[in-house]
Amino acid sequence: LIGTAHGNTLENLIMNPTLSDLVGGLESVTLSDEEARRRGTRKTVLERRAPPTFDVLIEIQERQRMVLHQDVGSAVDGLLRGWKLKPELRQVDESGAIQHELKDTQGPSEQFSRSAGLRQGTARGLNIDSETFHRRDRSATRIPEANGTNGARHQTLRVFPFGIGQNKLRAASRNLNVPVSFVTDLNHADVVVTLRNHYRTQSHVLSLSERADIPVYVLRNNTASQMERMLVDLFHLGSTDLDPYDAAIRETQAAIRKVGAGLDNIELSPQPSVVRDQQHQLARAANLASNSLGREPHRRVKIFRQRT
Repeated sequence: LIGTAHGNTLENLIMNPTLSDLVGGLESVTLSDEEARRRGTRKTVLERRAPPTFDVLIEIQERQRMVLHQDVGSAVDGLLRGWKLKPELRQVDESGAIQHELKDTQGPSEQFSRSAGLRQGTARGLNIDSETFHRRDRSATRIPEANGTNGARHQTLRVFPFGIGQNKLRAASRNLNVPVSFVTDLNHADVVVTLRNHYRTQSHVLSLSERADIPVYVLRNNTASQMERMLVDLFHLGSTDLDPYDAAIRETQAAIRKVGAGLDNIELSPQPSVVRDQQHQLARAANLASNSLGREPHRRVKIFRQRT
């Protein structure tokens, strides 16, 4: 299979609703909380639906340069899991000889990762999503439930704040009714919380925390909502149930079922363009029509039956 239609990469084929059946097609799957944490993905992800039509895929990057995926099924599964692939690179040199080598890829692109439900990107060992990211697996840092008799559900989380609004974090902890205290000594901290622009400078404090193996949570913005999501994750409060992306996908799946059962049309809640793209794709996979209505930030998707 020469993947040149509508783009010349495997990602282009996977995300093209017309051509994706050639590589097995996609379906939306809702994972359990434990499986989503193990994979490092959202609860709702895309997976390959069937075996690919072809065994081998060749990406024509340039006239004399091609990338070979010898096992299309494994390559598709790897991209949907966010793994870095290692395809074979073949190119013709100036003497006309064919050079073979294994090519290290950078992993899925940001746009592909958003569509597939992956946490976005990887930088300096951090798993990144659109709201909060941190230095290691989400299952690595959990606050155990307290065993005392004071009625508290959880032990106090000791936070070393670095460049964040402490009052906002206090407010977030009050809203979720979880105990948080601030410390000024890294040796006494359970976690370091900072902002992305501070993390990128790799200050002495953050370097020390990583050497001491203290988890570092990095927020995109200094907002209470993102701090709440971090606390929901740390205190194991069912964060994936609160993920707006998962909620939007569940709403879409419910709408598809209702329209498939005979309802004429359904308008979904307003969503960002990336989520709307995913909603359109789910509608197409169910052989339903969809379009977008309204203007930002109230633009939304309408799902309806195909007109014959």
